[in-house]
Amino acid sequence: MTAPRFFYPFSPQCGDTIELPDTLAHHAVRVLRLKHDTPIVLFDGRQGQYHATLILEGKKALAHIHKYETRNVELAGHLTLGQALVSSDKMDWIIEKAVETGVRTFIPVLARRSVVNLGVERIGKKMRHWEKIIESACAQCGRNQLMQLTEPKTLPSLLATTDLTLICHPDAPHSLRDVLNPSSNHITLLIGPEGGWSEEEMAQADKAGVKPVRFGKRILRTETAGLAMVSAISALQDWE
Repeated sequence: MTAPRFFYPFSPQCGDTIELPDTLAHHAVRVLRLKHDTPIVLFDGRQGQYHATLILEGKKALAHIHKYETRNVELAGHLTLGQALVSSDKMDWIIEKAVETGVRTFIPVLARRSVVNLGVERIGKKMRHWEKIIESACAQCGRNQLMQLTEPKTLPSLLATTDLTLICHPDAPHSLRDVLNPSSNHITLLIGPEGGWSEEEMAQADKAGVKPVRFGKRILRTETAGLAMVSAISALQDWE
């Protein structure tokens, strides 16, 4: 049975016995109901993980560190997903699944037809909320390197990237297989909101040299499109 995994962004030494942070301890003891002497794994978000034993002393939860292991399960290429802001529950789900499918960098995009408008204060709260989702998703799927999350960007600022950039559109003349370059190791994929990209945004993308692509003959929902395209790209590029 796989040992429960927890995000611990520090660097203990083998042989150390460390006190676990309150939130981590609460999740391990109160939510998962782990017992004294249970094997656990702590991962540091930088490709490393620590094999440890949970020790319960009164109200304290400690971990005795046995071994450090460098374990990399990242895709061979760097996939960036630019996702237009959508409703909270959909965005949470997309971020969680982006972690699971191997996205390296996630960029929330302030699209014209996004139903969500974030002020400065709300952006800060959303970023902290999304970061927690990323940590939990990494713990679940076995990634030791956290998916990078950037602050929300407008489409023009995102289009300044020099990577191979693809924008998903149901009426695009080309499929992924048509436009992918086998030698490309860094790909950015842009997914629009529920109402799709506006004509102005598509014109901006075209001017920036972004290639429009479709996924089959069907129209995918925004929460499906990115994940389907990410999986297809990793398979076509042999990044798995």
